[in-house]
Amino acid sequence: RTRSKGNILNLLLIFTSLSGYLEWGGGNHVLLFQAEADVLKKLWTEPMSVVHPFTLLPLVGQLILLYTLFQAQPGKRLTMTGLGALALLLVFMFVVGVISLNFKIILSTLPFMTVAGLTVRHYRKRQQ
Repeated sequence: RTRSKGNILNLLLIFTSLSGYLEWGGGNHVLLFQAEADVLKKLWTEPMSVVHPFTLLPLVGQLILLYTLFQAQPGKRLTMTGLGALALLLVFMFVVGVISLNFKIILSTLPFMTVAGLTVRHYRKRQQ
């Protein structure tokens, strides 16, 4: 079956959200897909260690967007909910990158922000 533009955008939102880069004191750094793998492992072994809005909301957002990929035409409400949950983390990361002038963080969030903007535009046009 052919994918709709909404399906493609939602898939791109998932993939671009995984490319975010975090860096913090002591030379620590991680890509979001690595951090998410750790969260998923700990979710089953130490669930209380991962109960935090900045870990669970983006994961829920990705799961919602993943669900929409099985719809012929993804719904606007589900897409925007998933996008919003992911945007909480990635926009926060972008702001942190700007404040700290960390170009690795800024550049890692731009693909998601671009696809998010295209997605919002797509659903606004579709609504008219």
